Amino acid sequence: MTDEKLLAALTPQARNEPDSGIVKAAMYGFTVPGIIPLWSGEGNQPTPEAFARPAAEALLNGETFYTWQRGIPELRDALARYHTRNFGRSFEPENFFVTSGGMHAIQTIVQMITSDGDEIVLPTPAWPNYAGALRISGAKPVEVPMNFANGKWTLDLDRLFDAVTERTRAIALNSPSNPVGWTATRDELVAVRDFCRRRGIWIFADEVYTRFYYGDNGETRAPSFLDICEDEEQLLLANTFSKNWAMTGWRVGWLQAPKALGPAIERIVQVSSSGTPAFLQRGCVAALDHGDAFIERQVLMARHRRDLTVLMLKELPGLQFEVPQGAFYLFFGIDGMTDSAATVRRLIDEAKVGFAPGSTFGAGGEGHLRMCYLKDLGPLEEALGRFVDWMRRHGPV
Repeated sequence: MTDEKLLAALTPQARNEPDSGIVKAAMYGFTVPGIIPLWSGEGNQPTPEAFARPAAEALLNGETFYTWQRGIPELRDALARYHTRNFGRSFEPENFFVTSGGMHAIQTIVQMITSDGDEIVLPTPAWPNYAGALRISGAKPVEVPMNFANGKWTLDLDRLFDAVTERTRAIALNSPSNPVGWTATRDELVAVRDFCRRRGIWIFADEVYTRFYYGDNGETRAPSFLDICEDEEQLLLANTFSKNWAMTGWRVGWLQAPKALGPAIERIVQVSSSGTPAFLQRGCVAALDHGDAFIERQVLMARHRRDLTVLMLKELPGLQFEVPQGAFYLFFGIDGMTDSAATVRRLIDEAKVGFAPGSTFGAGGEGHLRMCYLKDLGPLEEALGRFVDWMRRHGPV
């Protein structure tokens, strides 16, 4: 059978879903000697031994069998403790469900609340996996571009709410935002909550970067839906161990949801992953209970790297960006750039620096590049120097 016939036998979703521009940049860049990769959303630190050792010991001690579909009780208890410490109110373990990564939490949400033709309203630029998960499932992402003007990203709430139709099942909000670093204020979160309550639709929240927040008043996290919502209302919140605790390769996350959804979540986990390996979860317990100082160091490093990046790029002609309020990315526009994917390939070939193309982040993303600045100081300075030199000699596509 020919390749064409084999591909024609797939579903339209599987056949037509676009490749991730981040992955395409990485796969191309990996072939280039001397490349400095800034395309992926991960820091420079390996998982600390204090988190890794309990997982290794559990593995060696034979904790390798099927386990609790909702997560081991010890990890759900630890999640409740962590949130109680950081949000100033009590949380119950029954509202936490362990998933095989934050992406699995997102897919579980999509599978629970959408069917063919349903819509989820999504501000963009946004991490492409949100829209991809929706399209693969048969649902429709309704993209609402944010505004960039006077050096600042803003979300027009009236435009966001006007995008809601009879088919809308949720408003999705990622704050702090990947890629732009925009962070919703408490008032904006309240407005979204109140609108969703009136319309009877879900809040689909991704607060993965909530600890990576650069407030001016000593805040240790960003404003959160957990500050203003009840535990048993229509709030579904995806999170992951990847960013805070340097565990991107572990693929463990969690979903926060009303207790009544427990059986449905358990069924979806059963048919999608059959549970997250118990030995990995032992390391996650250690991260939650003993990782606060590590997170503080990570955030301090991210703030320093952000400030360095801004300092090195702010005087470069033709660049526009907002100093990010949160997360650990700089999303910058370049005058005259009409093909960000082609520019990324040129930068890889000519400057040996790897960014992600803005076009992969949806409506409003083209004309921009994204870089992750949570990297070792030496390679980061070298990469920024190479980029500045390239811009002055060549310029974008």
